[in-house]
Amino acid sequence: MNAVHTVPIGVLASGNGTNLQAILDAIDAHRLDAAVRVVVSDAPGAFALERAQRHHIPARALERKAFATKKDFEEQIVQALHHYGVELVCLAGYMRIVGTTLLGAFPRRILNIHPALLPAFPGLDAQRQAIEYGAKFSGCTVHVVDEETDHGPIVCQVAVAVAEDDTAETLAQRILKEEHRLYPAAIQLYAEGRLRIEGRRVRIAPPGINPVTWGNER
Repeated sequence: MNAVHTVPIGVLASGNGTNLQAILDAIDAHRLDAAVRVVVSDAPGAFALERAQRHHIPARALERKAFATKKDFEEQIVQALHHYGVELVCLAGYMRIVGTTLLGAFPRRILNIHPALLPAFPGLDAQRQAIEYGAKFSGCTVHVVDEETDHGPIVCQVAVAVAEDDTAETLAQRILKEEHRLYPAAIQLYAEGRLRIEGRRVRIAPPGINPVTWGNER
């Protein structure tokens, strides 16, 4: 991954876009060396698109049903991302499985945040899964997206304790607060060139280490 620079980001979102907002807030607060170049949603009514417009960011709605195949659909997404010079793709509540077309266009450069401590509780309703399983801790995970759902190499995680009286909704709210801190921090690691993927492991260089020469001592 790259040396320190302002990373041009494309965000894919299907709904409210609170993690998009967290990214935008971190950029505005100078905690994140990135620029959101475009927001793409598969849902025309997604509030994430309005968040983008409020920040004068191009917003594109591309509905899956408008395309004959998933490949055609993802080719249009890739075209939009390339048009705006996107380097890193961030999924922010994007409710579709990423296919080979998108993965091939941005190899190891698509991140997702999931509301559980992967590999536990992948897929939908992760918070409810944790409650029903009787887990004492859940949390959130930023990971690199691969061909399987919520499966790719883990970048970073934060644990959240599950209270005795928690519901899926109350747990989700506490996890979401941590998501809003963790996701921009993970993207910043990318911006600083501090991430290196080795198989399933993501190594994180200490602060101040030259990302170009880091690891050459091994």
